[in-house]
Amino acid sequence: MNRYCFLLQVRPELLDEYRERHAHVWPDMLSALAAAGWHNYSIFARPDGLLVGYVEADDLAAAQAAMARTEVNARWQAEMSRYFTGLDGQPPDEGFLLLQQIFNLDDQLHALGEGPR
Repeated sequence: MNRYCFLLQVRPELLDEYRERHAHVWPDMLSALAAAGWHNYSIFARPDGLLVGYVEADDLAAAQAAMARTEVNARWQAEMSRYFTGLDGQPPDEGFLLLQQIFNLDDQLHALGEGPR
């Protein structure tokens, strides 16, 4: 399973509303994400609206493509797009700025034969 981390920017004045929306994600959206191969998906927010997302997937591009084929994702992205800045017309789930992983404790421990995997 590959790990992915990404950044997005929410409009700071809409951050509380964005948090509330994610406290009650539609059940069919949650099911679609799981079926598309999204695992351990988390979003963290800084007070200025910077979002850091983390997800595990066999292949993020394939997981994103699987979501793009769902009707629920089209509805969710349409509703979420107003919260974001800097996407230049892209849906939020296609506007990720992916970060490169440079360290993982478990990977290095495993390489030493010491850690869980």
